[in-house]
Amino acid sequence: MKSKKFDCIKVKHQGTLRIYQETKNMTLEQELAYWQRKDRAALIRHAQRQKKLSQDRKAKANPAGRRNAPA
Repeated sequence: MKSKKFDCIKVKHQGTLRIYQETKNMTLEQELAYWQRKDRAALIRHAQRQKKLSQDRKAKANPAGRRNAPA
């Protein structure tokens, strides 16, 4: 039998516990602000990753900064 290198359920439970610890004493308004901050941060990270992927694709399609010949 193979040994697990990564336990998805364990990681999920750790994340859930961390969020619970961070939010357990918050009011409803504080918790709403918490999730809005987390959402904003996730959107920023996503936009940064998309920008980097786009740049990487352009660099791969056009190595060494060469320009395509005009049509």
